[in-house]
Amino acid sequence: METKMVENKKIIIDEQYQNQRYVYRFFKRALDVVASGIGLIILSPVFLIVSLAIKAEDPKGPIFYSQVRLGKGQRPFKMYKFRSMVVDADKKLEKLLKENEVKGAMFKMKEDPRITRVGKFIRKHSLDELPQLWNVLAGDMTLVGPRPPLEREVADYSEYDKQRLIVKPGCTGLWQVSGRNNVGFKEMVELDLKYIRKSDFWFDSYIILKTFGIIVIPNDAY
Repeated sequence: METKMVENKKIIIDEQYQNQRYVYRFFKRALDVVASGIGLIILSPVFLIVSLAIKAEDPKGPIFYSQVRLGKGQRPFKMYKFRSMVVDADKKLEKLLKENEVKGAMFKMKEDPRITRVGKFIRKHSLDELPQLWNVLAGDMTLVGPRPPLEREVADYSEYDKQRLIVKPGCTGLWQVSGRNNVGFKEMVELDLKYIRKSDFWFDSYIILKTFGIIVIPNDAY
């Protein structure tokens, strides 16, 4: 039995069980390698177009943005994205924290003044996430799993919240296809734990298919 419910109806994940799902993890990794490799090749024209658009808007700024995130077991790694904000976005965050529109250990602001015009479009269609296929190929991330948090966010996690970090983080997941920015932190944690509890090849495939739909017809991403 991989999970159990405590009295307040919250899920407790059995970490040992998750680590012993050898067959599932083997096929999940195989899919990650094949899909990310093919994706990087097929989507290379999209990479080129997005790169040119970012450079056209800000010729002096970098195309890619990297940030240290925490993965499985709180292991730090460098996650890559297309740059969707101004170059000094991280420095400006401190002044915007009071404008946070979600409760809990993450920051979301619908009209974030740091987002560029190109950034707004690629965020809406989740194109800014495409460079994470490199992270998947390298083994830091998987296609489907909880979103990797920042170190400062995890510092505010409860032990219950830290269960999100029992498995490898993903490019997409149940949270992303369930409303994303309309979902608060607590709801995101519950969705991630629900995913971990139900995760199998078919559930992963379902989430991947829904993700393709969101890229074509965006949800509330910003």
